Parts: sequence; structure tokens; C-alpha cells
Amino acid sequence: MSRLFVRRSATAVGIYASVALGFLATVVAGRVFPTTQDFGDYATVMYATSFFQSFFDLTVEEALVKYGFRFVTQEDWGLLRGLFRSALWFKLVGSALGGIALLAFAAFAPARMTDALIVASLIPLGQSLEGLAGSALYLRSRYDVRAAFLMWSMALRLIGVAIGARYGLTWAVVGVLVAQLVSTASVGLAGRMAFDRFPRAAAARLGEMRREVVSFVAQSSAATGVLSLRGGLAPLLLAGVTTTTQTGIFKIAQAPQSGFQALSAPARMVLLTEQTREWERGRQSAVLRQVRRYSASAALLCVIAVPPLLWVMPHLISLVYGSRWVDATNAARLFLLTAAVQLVVGWTKSFPVTIGRPKLRIWTHGLETLVVLPLVLVLGSRWGATGAAGAFLAGMVVFAVVWAVIFVRIRPEDVQHPAALAEMSAEEESEAGVLVR
Repeated sequence: MSRLFVRRSATAVGIYASVALGFLATVVAGRVFPTTQDFGDYATVMYATSFFQSFFDLTVEEALVKYGFRFVTQEDWGLLRGLFRSALWFKLVGSALGGIALLAFAAFAPARMTDALIVASLIPLGQSLEGLAGSALYLRSRYDVRAAFLMWSMALRLIGVAIGARYGLTWAVVGVLVAQLVSTASVGLAGRMAFDRFPRAAAARLGEMRREVVSFVAQSSAATGVLSLRGGLAPLLLAGVTTTTQTGIFKIAQAPQSGFQALSAPARMVLLTEQTREWERGRQSAVLRQVRRYSASAALLCVIAVPPLLWVMPHLISLVYGSRWVDATNAARLFLLTAAVQLVVGWTKSFPVTIGRPKLRIWTHGLETLVVLPLVLVLGSRWGATGAAGAFLAGMVVFAVVWAVIFVRIRPEDVQHPAALAEMSAEEESEAGVLVR
């Protein structure tokens, strides 16, 4: 129990620190760039990078966790190694497509952003391989180590942006690229060390399971693609119907949402690892109880925290980012409400993977995206970043309602008597092992 508590606590510290460092990188960029348009151009390049990387990258990490735990439980080490070998090729192809798409986008973007987009086309490769290495750490139940590397990655990005932004847009993106390459090399080494602790065996073909795994990857990738339409394409559409300055305001206004996502990030990382393992072992009732407890706790937190934050929002923006960004106040308030709803249903990212139904993410996020994108065009063209934030709030409310209906219809089918997850910690820790003894 003490070791499990330490790991969970270290995970929380690492993730909160990584979010704080990422937030500081945005603050530094918002203050260092000489004009709001310069920062807006930077935000647009980063949104475009995120969009194309997520849209074309094949999401194999969730399949690695889902089926990786299954193979570990079955002690089928050959299939485990075969799974990772196949995943590597998937990631290389997906990241290459993301880079090519960024180069194509650079040909149509404003000339002042061309060089930065060309540099950014190399970022998807580093991001995708970092995720692959992180999956190996999850299979060793070392989400605490993964969180530490997230902190390291964001610290590097902060340094890169702080130095590069002083010399203009392109050098700021160069700083992000260098930080990503160093981060990927670091976590890649740790991931390899963690994976090598599994018993050695010749990589085996997936055989009869190939169709099931490929279907799972396809569904997860489709869900990620839908998410990229909402999170990456929407800001680009806003830039298209307004200006990149409004995209910069939109980026500043998203700070409350990023902060609330950070609150649930440690829990979501633990949930993905532990609940997937418990579901595979047949302890489904315990998993559902933990989800209900999470939502109740998150809702109580929002009731307490949101009202005062709404009131002090303009003062916070002026204090943190500077008075020139006070126009982001109303958009930030709408994003705060969006974040509160998202926090309550924060378990929806890992839960479809846990129960082996990633297609649920496609339908629910697809419906959310169908609400968000048209509203961004309509409301964004009328009220800029504030209108776009309103579109995101409407989409999140629809998403939460749909998931509430889905969850209450799920019936557990326990293979054995459901025990609380915490009660199984001693057994879990003895099986999981540690990265470094």
C-alpha cells in the first residue's frame, strides 16, 4: 500500500508540474513576443502541428496498454514483443504523414509562417515515438516515471520557447523541436529499460488476434482523429474567419481548461493503467464504482471552485499574461465552464479503452465535434475567440449528457467477486515489478 501511494503521489506531482511548466511556456511566449499577432502566429503553428500530428498519427498506445496487459497476464512474451514491433512501424508511418501534411499546409499559410511550419514538420515524429516508449512504462505500472518524463519534457519546452521567442517565430518553433527531440531520447531510453525487464522471447506474430488488434487500433485512431478536429482544426477555422490574433486570444483563454485537465490528469493516468488491468481480470463492478466516486468528487470540487474563479478571471489574466490580453476574459470564463463539465466526465478518455470499446469515443467525440465546428464558424465570425469558446461549451455539454446515458446502461459481468481496487494493491505491486531496484 505504501509503495502504491508513493507512486500515485509521484504521478500527481509529475503531472501537475508538467502542466505548470507548459502553462509557463505559454505565459512566456505571450509576454516575450512583441505583438499579439506574433503570438497569434505562434499559437496557429502549434495548433496546426498538434492537429496534423493527431489526425494522421495511428493511436497504438491504447492498444499497447489494453492488449499488453492481456499478454502480460497470460505470460505470452512473444506476442507482447510482436505487438510492440508492429506498433513501431505504425507510429513511423503515421508521424511521417503528419509531417508531410504540415509541409503541405505551409504552402498555403501566410508567408510569415512558412519557415516555422517547415521546422514544425519534424515535431510529429518525436511526439509519436515518445508515446510508444511511455506505453512500456505503463505496462510496468510505472506511471510515476512517465509523469516525471512529462515534467522533464515540459521543462525543456519552456527553455526552448523562452530562448527562441526572443529571436522570432521560427526560432521559437526551433526551440520546441529541440526540446521534443531531447525529451524523446530520454523517455525512449527509460521505456526500453522498462520493456527489457519482461522475460525475453522471440517476437511472435499476432495470428488470430491480428484482426482484433487492428480493429482496436483503427477505432482508437479514428477517435483521436475526431478529437484533433475539435482541438486542432477548430482554432485554425477561427483563424480563417477572423485573424491569427483571435487565435492567440483563444489560446490564452484556454488556460482554465488546461488547468482543470491537469487536476484530473493523474487520476486518468492511473485509471487507464489500473482499471484496464482490473477489467481484464474480471473485477468490473469495482471499476464502475471507482468511476462513480471520481465523478462525484469532481462535481463537488467544481461547485466550490468555479464561482470565485469566474469573478476574478479578468484580474488573473491581466496579472499573468499582461494587460494586453484582457480581451480574453469572456472567452476564458466560457472555457472555465467547459473545463468544469469536462472534469466531471474526465474518466471518459480511459474508460472506453478499459472496457474494450474504443468505438464509443468515436461516436461521442464525433457528436461533440459536429456541434463544435459549425458553431466555431458561425459564432467565431461574429464574436471572435469568445464565440469559439461558446461553441466548445455547447459541444462539451452534449458530450457529457451522451456519456451519462451510456454509463448508466453498462452492466458489469464479474468473473470473480469484485474487490475494491485498493485492496488488490499488494498483489498488483508484486506482479508489476519496478523499473529500478
